[in-house]
Amino acid sequence: MLEIKLIVCPIDFSEFSIRAYRYALSVAEHYRARLVALNIVEVSRYPYADYAASAGDYAEFCRTLREGGDEQLSEFVKKHTRSEILPDLVVHEGTAPDCIFSFVQAHKADLIVMGTHGRRGYDRLVLGSVTNRVMRRTPCPVLAVCNPRRESTAADTAANQERERHHHLDRIVFCTDFSENSERALHWAVSATEEYNAELTLLHVLEDVPSAPSLEQATATATEQLDKLIPQEVRKTLKIKTAVRVGKPYQQIIQLAVEAQIDMVAMGVRGRGALDLAVFGSTTYRVLQLGPCPVLAVHI
Repeated sequence: MLEIKLIVCPIDFSEFSIRAYRYALSVAEHYRARLVALNIVEVSRYPYADYAASAGDYAEFCRTLREGGDEQLSEFVKKHTRSEILPDLVVHEGTAPDCIFSFVQAHKADLIVMGTHGRRGYDRLVLGSVTNRVMRRTPCPVLAVCNPRRESTAADTAANQERERHHHLDRIVFCTDFSENSERALHWAVSATEEYNAELTLLHVLEDVPSAPSLEQATATATEQLDKLIPQEVRKTLKIKTAVRVGKPYQQIIQLAVEAQIDMVAMGVRGRGALDLAVFGSTTYRVLQLGPCPVLAVHI
């Protein structure tokens, strides 16, 4: 079983940060881990920065921004903390993805929990977003948390907040394409299943299967491969299911997550290379942005 000692939660004070922070608190409380609330002051986002530099007040301008970040982060944590965890508050100056990556690497963090903007259309699938760039670079897994698509009543909102506070993981899906590089992501999925006594579904999605006989054979082969992912002795102690679906991977993953009321999807994500830059929106990105539940993206 994996040990989580240090969790980093980047905070940008948006509504998306609130839910991610609640999840981070819950995970930290469950694992008795240290939690760092990290805010990045990006001076380049302020039009006054250029003027300040020319006027010789750049250092003072940056200091004021950092102090404002300290104060805002302190207020954010005070307002949204509903547990015994007392997070460390850290404010850095620079570019958000670079600072997050550097901090995680320097402190050997075990997990990053951060918000994503949820369903806002395909314009949110741009490869340059902070969450996506962190996922591609960081050596540790990223638990990406989006806002619920709808919270119709105050009772629903309260129930969601209570659920987030205690971080219930009853049903987990691990998605695989059977590549050798997905072993690390499977290890994390199995560990979370053990830790939370959850049910784990091993999912593979078939694409471009031409005919019924081919589909039947492909489904049987994929099911056999899924069964071999976890040794029989481990299966005796876990609740394991397998599923083979046909269609576009991201659509089938999301559909299963909705139908089975999945609490977390675990997926591998490859490092950013030329192919990634040429493709608009990988399966991981689409599930991350359009799916109904948090996604654990494990760098492979």
